[in-house]
Order: sequence, then structure tokens, then C-alpha cells
Amino acid sequence: MELIEKLIDLVLHLDQHLVELVTQYGSWTYGILFLIIFCETGLVVTPFLPGDSLLFAVGALAATGALDVSSVVILLTAAAIIGDNVNYWIGYTIGPRVFQGESSRFFNRKHLERTHRFYEKYGGKTVILARFIPIVRTFAPFVAGIGRMTYGRFLLYDVPGGVAWISIFVYAGYFFGNIPIVKRNFTLVVFAIVFISLLPAVIEYVQHRRRGHADGSSS
Repeated sequence: MELIEKLIDLVLHLDQHLVELVTQYGSWTYGILFLIIFCETGLVVTPFLPGDSLLFAVGALAATGALDVSSVVILLTAAAIIGDNVNYWIGYTIGPRVFQGESSRFFNRKHLERTHRFYEKYGGKTVILARFIPIVRTFAPFVAGIGRMTYGRFLLYDVPGGVAWISIFVYAGYFFGNIPIVKRNFTLVVFAIVFISLLPAVIEYVQHRRRGHADGSSS
């Protein structure tokens, strides 16, 4: 419970904690930020780490001169792309072992082949859009690897997706994060960022449910 409370406090007061981080660790802050973004995108077990809101806060802090915005964008873009690639290869490597059983209800080769076909058909859009959806962005490359999405195709969409994700949120914070009304209401801004990030997934879920009900009623 204490860990959850600390995580919530970290997310809601990212601006304050980042200032403390820079004050305490100086240039090591770049390495710490790299590690956070890498873990959020590269390890399936850490989808709870802040992503969008952290990038916005980092951009706002860079606008004060505490961090170099160009270095931040380059470094965190590398972290996001490297993390996704590690995640992809973890899924790619363990996929054949997990899906060996033909008779398993959930983990069987038919499901693996179905996932592969889905990613080959819709994978590009999935990889790019997943960047902007919390939690989903952590699992998307893992599932792409398990589904045997062609690595070249994965890279084709993952790299521009990573560049767009980091650049949009960091520069949004850089140009708008220090506007007085934003600084005074940073917690509300964090909530807004999280809400907007989750909105596409919520819309997709609602549409999926409606399609399911429509198919059920028509049968």
C-alpha cells in the first residue's frame, strides 16, 4: 500500500519530484530518465511507470534550463525504441515455448498464428497508436514478438512511432508546461494527459462491446 501511495504521489507531483531529481543527481538525471522510459517500454512487468505525463514534465523542466531539451529528446527516443525492441525480442523468444501446447485453451499455436495474421494486417497502425496509450504501449511490442510480426515491418512503424511519442510530449511540455495556469494546476494537467491518452482505448472497447452485442442480437 505504501508503494502505491508513493507511486501516486510521484505521478501527481512529477514537476516537483523532477526538480528534486535534478538537484540531487545533476547530469545523472538523464540516465535515470532513460532507464524509466526503457523499463516502461521494454519490460512487460512495469506498465505502471509514468510515460506521457513524465515526458510533459521533463519538457517543462527543460524549458527552465535545468535540462537540455535536444539531449532529452534524443536520449529518450533511443530509450523508447531500444525498450520496444527488447520487448519484441522477449516476446519473439518465449513465444514458441509458451505456445507449444496444441490442446491448451489459451496458449496454443492457433492463437499464436491468429495473432501473427492480425499484426501482419493491422500491425503498423497498432504499433504506432500503442505508443500513445498507457499500458498498451508496454504490451504491444511483446505481443508483436509473440505473434511473429516480421521484424523489419515492426521496425518500420516502431521507430517513427517512438520519435513522434517522445517529441510530441516533450515539446508540448517545453512550450506550454511553464504557462502560469498550467504550472498552478499541474496535477489537473497530469489527469488530463492520462485521460486523453486512455480515451482511444476506451472508445475502442465501447465500440467492440457494441459490435459484440449487435452480432449477438442478429444471430
